[in-house]
Amino acid sequence: WIIFGGLVWFLAKSRGGLILKAVGESPASAHAVGISVNRVRYMAVLFGGAMAGLGGAFLSVFYTPMWTEGMIAGRGWIALALVVFATWRPWRVLLGAYLFGGVLISQFFVQSSTLQINVPSQLLSALPYLATIVVLVLICRNPQMIRINSPASLGKSFRAD
Repeated sequence: WIIFGGLVWFLAKSRGGLILKAVGESPASAHAVGISVNRVRYMAVLFGGAMAGLGGAFLSVFYTPMWTEGMIAGRGWIALALVVFATWRPWRVLLGAYLFGGVLISQFFVQSSTLQINVPSQLLSALPYLATIVVLVLICRNPQMIRINSPASLGKSFRAD
């Protein structure tokens, strides 16, 4: 909650967040007012890598207190689906994280419950990925929504001339 609240505040209220948004929307305009576009982009990539590293550290230290081969089990793909689901809105990131996390945890709950539900463990293990596919299909039915909310310069290179 602390990291999420800090990021929401940073993006909406701070000078750095506004600079980051400006670089995402129009790097040429940001460059025209003296912002180092490449520096901001590199810092954003470094921050994203640091957050991914923290997530991996949390997973290997707290979730399963040892490193095992394949412990990630494709959860990075679910994180990428979360980006599409959120359409660059912080509150939708939180909602999607709880949604995908709930589906992930539900497989363990059903496997360990005393409800006597007879579901193959392979199907339960596939639930998070099936839910991800369903959510992506539902979101991508309206690609206009994804395009409207994404930064205008997403995936475009910038060269300061």
